[in-house]
Amino acid sequence: MLSVGYLYVKIHTMLPRIVFMGSPEFALPTLRRLAKQYPVVGVVTQPDRPAGRGRSLRPPPVKSLAESLGLPLIQPERLRTPEAIAQLRAWAPDLIVVAAYGQILRPAVLELPAFGCLNVHASLLPRWRGAAPIQAAILNGDAETGVTIMRMDAGVDTGPILSQRATPILAEDTAGTLGERLAELGAELLLDTLPDYLSGRLLPQPQDESSATFAPMLTRADGALDFNKSVESLARQVRAFNPWPGTYFTWQGAPLKVLRAHAIPASDLQPGRLTIHEGLPAVEAQGGLLVLDEVQPAGRKALSGGDFLRGARSWKEG
Repeated sequence: MLSVGYLYVKIHTMLPRIVFMGSPEFALPTLRRLAKQYPVVGVVTQPDRPAGRGRSLRPPPVKSLAESLGLPLIQPERLRTPEAIAQLRAWAPDLIVVAAYGQILRPAVLELPAFGCLNVHASLLPRWRGAAPIQAAILNGDAETGVTIMRMDAGVDTGPILSQRATPILAEDTAGTLGERLAELGAELLLDTLPDYLSGRLLPQPQDESSATFAPMLTRADGALDFNKSVESLARQVRAFNPWPGTYFTWQGAPLKVLRAHAIPASDLQPGRLTIHEGLPAVEAQGGLLVLDEVQPAGRKALSGGDFLRGARSWKEG
């Protein structure tokens, strides 16, 4: 076991060796900034996956960035395999930094680096632990969210907190726009946090378990719009699930994707009935109209609501 004094001397005489784990766009600002200021000795990301209509293999964004930076890279299907663990040990990291990696870290990994494993999480923990914190914050009408730097333990986002930084959720924010902002905020906060953490001046603080909420992993089925719900919740769902998993409802026997929409209060409505509001397609819901600003019919490109309506003469008939 290394003493605190030894670690303090080490961090002041040389920079820590860092292994980075991440996969999607959210992780890119953190990796980019880390690589500028610290020796990143290895990167772990998800395997290439089939994507697009041709189902050709597509690399995760972190792989492309790591290769452009000339960083050593592995893409294990499962991080717990002996080969993956052996490579981690060979890299001999002092610290592991995780940003939306997509796999659970087992004790063998959590206990490997002297400074542990730090996670850049896209919420103000303990609110919205789990796989979809950005979507959950918008979907539930939160006024603000933020990022948390935490030291990981064996639970799902249950580890002690090092630092947090908040940002308001704007009325027009989608998961995409908010995610971009949180990605930059998280990278900035991590780099601000590391010096005090590595020197021992900043100690992790336990989370308040009584305030914990959970944001489970989403599937495409979660994007189905139920017009028996309040129109405001539906408008938030459209923003929360843009760009993924997307929202939709069935029209003329096929899914009609709703890319952008807004709510208009109204009364005497029949949930699910199609109508037109100021030249745009709309659907009646509880408490108002969900006005469709941009849609994508099955097998076609995205259209503005007005352009769609001009080609959908049977809209009001369903």
